[in-house]
Amino acid sequence: MLSEQSAPVVRATLPAVGAAIGNITELFYRKLFDAHPELLRDVFNRGNQANGEQQKALAGSIAAFAGLPLEKPDARPDALLARIAHKHASLGITSDQYKTVHRHLFAAIAEVLGDAVTDEVASAWDEVYWLMANALIAIEARLYQEAGAAEGEVWQRMEITERRQETPDVVSFLLRPCDGRPAASFRPGQYVSVQVELPDGARQIRQYSLSSAPGRPNWRISVKRVRDMARPDGEVSSWLHEHAQPGDTLTVSAPFGDLVLPERDGPLLLASAGIGNTPILAMLGQLASTGSARRVIAVHADRSPADHAHREEQLGLVRTLPNARLHLWYEVPGDQAPEAAAGQADVGSLALPGDLTAYLCGPLPFMRAVRGDLLRLGVPAERIHYEVFGPDLWLGQ
Repeated sequence: MLSEQSAPVVRATLPAVGAAIGNITELFYRKLFDAHPELLRDVFNRGNQANGEQQKALAGSIAAFAGLPLEKPDARPDALLARIAHKHASLGITSDQYKTVHRHLFAAIAEVLGDAVTDEVASAWDEVYWLMANALIAIEARLYQEAGAAEGEVWQRMEITERRQETPDVVSFLLRPCDGRPAASFRPGQYVSVQVELPDGARQIRQYSLSSAPGRPNWRISVKRVRDMARPDGEVSSWLHEHAQPGDTLTVSAPFGDLVLPERDGPLLLASAGIGNTPILAMLGQLASTGSARRVIAVHADRSPADHAHREEQLGLVRTLPNARLHLWYEVPGDQAPEAAAGQADVGSLALPGDLTAYLCGPLPFMRAVRGDLLRLGVPAERIHYEVFGPDLWLGQ
């Protein structure tokens, strides 16, 4: 909660900060990477920096967090904070790094807003920053403790035991710890970070969902290749597709992520598109391995059956569940999928129970459309959960 002296200052200056937040975040990252080039090389996603998505996500999260204490003084955006904290933990972010961010962020604010940043304004926004930072630090400390790791020490070496070409653009890897122990348990829906050393010496990190159920000696990740090589968006996925082979080792984080299968008995909607079915596969696998009788409505959309990664596995898992059904939409169904509908997924056409909990994963347009259908059908917003691959440009809207 903001203090009585800071709240009116933040309220008065929020429009000006909001109007300039794009310029502020762009300048902030420039200052940060000029002072600490190793962060861009080895921590931050160079692709998201190049396409501007990271700047947009930071701007949105600051605006969302600053506005909430004014509207709801006793509330916190817990979903937003949890999503950011899990991502930070998967990167090994430490509490000291928040001081570095603070220094360069406030230098950028002062430079962009100039004389408008009085001592009173600086103090009020300093309070906003540390409210958010301390909340994240506390959540991340708990996540490290749950992972059995010291702060930031989340990495392990894992050997690739098997490589499978799932579709022309998706390859899966089975991973086991190099120390001979079984892979650690995780919650269905979680992801791991994978760090690879690229030809220029950078150690870039990307997140990949664990795409099979927990309880096995190996983990599985499924990597879709990003083919736009004019930018660095696809440099890690391309490296893995071109170079990673059985017997090679990778640097992999502990599992993190807050989109996880709930331990309840109510009906589920598991909706995915494209490579977004990877966390859904882990959820379906867990339900199947435990003999769950829950009602499950699975939805998947893709370009074609040939582009649907783990298609036969997903079909088989749904068949093993006594109260589950899979609804498929393909842009080009072809003769391979007579059971699928053509075109975009239409969740609004399904008969859905009123007490379901929904989990969505896929491109933002897909998730926005499904969420809109669910809200129109009366599903409460708090029962609709989602996972974003990359910076969260949606912010739970």
